[in-house]
Amino acid sequence: MNFETQLIFFFSALGAFNGFLLSLYFATVAQRKKFSNYFLALLLLVLSIRIIKSVFLFFNPNLFSVFVQIGLSACVLIGPALYLYTLSQIKSSKVKKLWIHLIPSLSIVIILGIVYPYLDNRKLWTTFLVKGIYLQWLVYIILTGFKLKHILNKVTSKSTKLNDVEVWLLSIFAGVTIIWLSYNIASYTSYIVGALSFSFVFYLLVLLWLFKKNKSTLFFQEKVKYENKKIDTKEVKLIAEKLTVIKGEKLFKNPNLKLLDIANQLNISSHQLSQFLNDNLGKSFSLFINEFRIEEAKQLLISSEAYTIETIGYDCGFNSKSTFFTTFKKITGTTPAKYKKEKSTKETD
Repeated sequence: MNFETQLIFFFSALGAFNGFLLSLYFATVAQRKKFSNYFLALLLLVLSIRIIKSVFLFFNPNLFSVFVQIGLSACVLIGPALYLYTLSQIKSSKVKKLWIHLIPSLSIVIILGIVYPYLDNRKLWTTFLVKGIYLQWLVYIILTGFKLKHILNKVTSKSTKLNDVEVWLLSIFAGVTIIWLSYNIASYTSYIVGALSFSFVFYLLVLLWLFKKNKSTLFFQEKVKYENKKIDTKEVKLIAEKLTVIKGEKLFKNPNLKLLDIANQLNISSHQLSQFLNDNLGKSFSLFINEFRIEEAKQLLISSEAYTIETIGYDCGFNSKSTFFTTFKKITGTTPAKYKKEKSTKETD
């Protein structure tokens, strides 16, 4: 085995080994009270088994048939584990009952192992069973994609920012999908899948480290502020009505405006206001205020010729030219100058 081959083997095997360690971590250490972590541990475990089989088979074609069968059988559980973990994060209630969905997949693994062992039915496996396993894996990827549809829509939306949990779920979904594609595109080989798994697991490790440093999250479970103190419907309506004061009195023009300032103006707690913006509007405080500022800027760009674009930005509450330009383009999809020019052209026409 030359140096290049040894390097490929090392990085490919390292990816699978990291997967085993992460699986052990989520099963025994991370938020043991968070039941959904067991689904994540299962997902990482079966992925690692499948990857390590590919690595060793690539470098040792004479690998025992029982190891080949174990690796292929692990694929049967990858899709369900991905789907159930995603479902348990989105719908946390009755999460323990989700285990029942694994019974069909576990039954398939047992039946295949006993009735159709790989050693005696190699042609059957390579011709039909493997294709069926990957098809089942794809079905669960599609089902998971539907469950993440609301998060995927946020990716294309310019006005809504993903929270840590959503980034985490999309990262896992993308990683598993990439590995599936790698196995199913003919031009890819098994050692590339190993390298991909290394990248995937390493990314998870980085996210784990980053999220643990972020005090607003608890092991990939977004900290639910005021979980036992939901804002009732009447209060939601009252807060929404009170918020009109921001536009009416143009409070957003204050470049140093803080969440606490608005809360005091509305005579509610800053916690309530933050919860309302996040839970009911799906926006951060900065985005909420910046939308008012941009609406004001759009009107001034059309109606006022006396002010420069930079002056308009300052007048609307932005504390720098770059922040105004960046925010304007993020929310409207164009620059202030282009917006003004387009509107002026339409009026002359």
